[in-house]
Amino acid sequence: MENMICQGCGAVIQTSDPDRPGYTPESALDNEPLLCQRCFRLKHYNDIQDVSMTDDDFLSMVGQIRNKKGLVVHLVDIFDVDGTLIKSLPRIVGDKPVVLAANKMDLLPKSTNRNKLTKWLRTAAKEAGLTVEAVYLISSAKGHGMSNLTEAIEHYRRGKDVYIVGTTNVGKSTFINKLIQRTTGAKDVITTSYFPGTTLGFIEIPLDGNSVLIDTPGIVNRKQMAHYVSDSDLKVITPKKEVKPRVYQLNSEQTLYFGGLARIDFIKGERQSFVCYFSNELAIHRTKLENADKLLNEHRGGLLSPPGPETLQKVPELTKHAFRLDKEKTDIVFPGLGWVTLPEGDITVAAHSPKGVQVSLRKSFT
Repeated sequence: MENMICQGCGAVIQTSDPDRPGYTPESALDNEPLLCQRCFRLKHYNDIQDVSMTDDDFLSMVGQIRNKKGLVVHLVDIFDVDGTLIKSLPRIVGDKPVVLAANKMDLLPKSTNRNKLTKWLRTAAKEAGLTVEAVYLISSAKGHGMSNLTEAIEHYRRGKDVYIVGTTNVGKSTFINKLIQRTTGAKDVITTSYFPGTTLGFIEIPLDGNSVLIDTPGIVNRKQMAHYVSDSDLKVITPKKEVKPRVYQLNSEQTLYFGGLARIDFIKGERQSFVCYFSNELAIHRTKLENADKLLNEHRGGLLSPPGPETLQKVPELTKHAFRLDKEKTDIVFPGLGWVTLPEGDITVAAHSPKGVQVSLRKSFT
């Protein structure tokens, strides 16, 4: 049987996997023009849906853009920088200038030091091998910081095309819709100017007579917590409002559980304040270290939830990462969940996270 092609993006039509390019329901196969679900929703509902692709999938389709001129806007999630920072970006996009847009700023506590946060993001990008022209703290949902970012894009693109890149689950669709509205001054620009790209998964939206904004498919990063949890659990662990710090006074040999998805053990040190920054809906439980393993084994998915039943089927077992802190106020970061801030002092802790989701340390910016 000859392959059917989406007349919007050029993807091969398939009816089995809604998360892959070219998906359309069987009931729509006789439609004219034949569009995949993503292009159909783009055209009729002004809705940009993300398409999941692995690095290898993405690399196989960027040959034609790698050597073209333009600006790359890399969107990352402030609550999951490790999981959303694309470390292979230079080989994907070549030597184009890159602007880093850190999303969900509105969800951070008001005590956040923006200068420290921006400096840390630059350092994180540099350690990942990325050289960025500028870093902008934004909220695509609320529109915060979008005016400054839009001005920067106009400055750095120098009349050339703009490529929007990001991982799945980073909020790229909302971001692009806000950006288009501010760049073109029209809310319905996608619907009225339907110009999909000719390459699989790309969508091109006119900026002016000579350049376009190009939405690229979301890259799958298997280190993201989001890939190990169900949709319902993802709603619990993803902040919807400003995160409120929760403070626990711990003695040594006590443990905090963050649902049943992560934990931190206070191994050694004087009594300390553990300041926890997680979704306000994620339950935190305190227990004695000697009881911690038993509690997890008996109550994971119940008292310690999420994970719910669906997540339990796919989330890896927790692995342990030990740290000794002795100099400065430090954040222990659980990518995709949140972080715990510890004061200056001689402290030994162990952080537990699902295997593959790497816990990290940073200077505190709160």
